[in-house]
Amino acid sequence: MNVLLDNFPEFRDGFIGTVSITAISSVIALVLGVIIAGFRVSPVPPLRYFGTAWVTLMRNTPLTLLFLIFFFVVPEILFPGMSPFVLGSLALGFYTSSFVCEAVRSGINTVPLGQAEAARSIGMTFAQTLRIVVFPQATRIVIPPLSSIFIALTKNSAIAGAFSVAELFGWQKLMSDRGYDIVPVFIWVALGYLVVTFTISGLFRLLERRMEVAR
Repeated sequence: MNVLLDNFPEFRDGFIGTVSITAISSVIALVLGVIIAGFRVSPVPPLRYFGTAWVTLMRNTPLTLLFLIFFFVVPEILFPGMSPFVLGSLALGFYTSSFVCEAVRSGINTVPLGQAEAARSIGMTFAQTLRIVVFPQATRIVIPPLSSIFIALTKNSAIAGAFSVAELFGWQKLMSDRGYDIVPVFIWVALGYLVVTFTISGLFRLLERRMEVAR
């Protein structure tokens, strides 16, 4: 208990950092994932090719390598001076967006094709069909896999601690450098991650219950 009480400000900052990078990268991943999923089912070939290339590249690139690219290549070429927190959020969000995309695309594929054809027959555009007809039905299907994806994102955020981003894994390294026993340090870090992941799981279970269809 002493390791926490004696270093509570640092632990608090690490916990807040983990929550912050998880929240921001989740928003990035969700927005990008939905857009890329729309590209992948688009009738426009260049958009489909772009969506396929995005998913293939992001899913098959190790996350650590992606962090290295964002921290050591992107600032040199595009955005010099960007903070480590922003770079870490972008790397994590871009990586996770490919998994969100595939979950959303799977949900879209469960919607009967006839509904999309009916929407187009009354003059709806492709974007309107997705937004008004397809996405509302697909959402019920994709909530469970999205829960697992965002829980995995929370755990993946530990990599950001190795790149000067203040979060729980960074706190663990600090405590190790100060000579504390590693076992209680890891216990508190694990409890911090459990709080975040249980919260995400609870929120998604609430969404499932609110959106489920009575049978």
